[in-house]
Amino acid sequence: MAMNINDKFFLRLIWVVTVVVLAVVVALKLLPPPQPKPSFIYLLPHIIGGINATCSVLLVLSLIFIKNKNIQAHKVTNVITFILSALFLVFYILFHLYEKDTKFGDIDHDGVLSAAEIAAVGLNRYIYYFILLTHILLAIVVLPLILISFLRGFSMQIERHRKIVRWAYPVWLYVAVTGVIVYVMISPYYNF
Repeated sequence: MAMNINDKFFLRLIWVVTVVVLAVVVALKLLPPPQPKPSFIYLLPHIIGGINATCSVLLVLSLIFIKNKNIQAHKVTNVITFILSALFLVFYILFHLYEKDTKFGDIDHDGVLSAAEIAAVGLNRYIYYFILLTHILLAIVVLPLILISFLRGFSMQIERHRKIVRWAYPVWLYVAVTGVIVYVMISPYYNF
């Protein structure tokens, strides 16, 4: 199937959105946080964790719906999951605008890992960083895959949609599930 002008426009838009989101996330790491911090900021990690958990469940339901040929429920579930994922991204950016990274194992919450703190968490530190690294890398990869799969699904390019979803779905599910795992593992070390 040849690509039409509309497809080309949306594919370019998808890549622009992907690059802009990546640039914003990188900028968050480099910019100093504005002051004062709004008090609601400290609720966001818990909301983000809940959103990831909800998206994980919805993605499994979406697969069940499509396997049972319930296309309407599949579409609705994916739209809800997409909206929640977009909300996650907004909350993530907002949180990291004001709050820099929490160090895994920082038991005394001073922002510095002592040898005792590193020893206390042991191998869990390596497990955490492996999960976090794969989560971050695959989150970068999955954004354009999700957007392209939505473009193809909503434009009823079913075969092309299926081809990209074979890759997008497991990566999206992995990112959602590992988002929950990262939240559970890092939350004891939040300094709030």
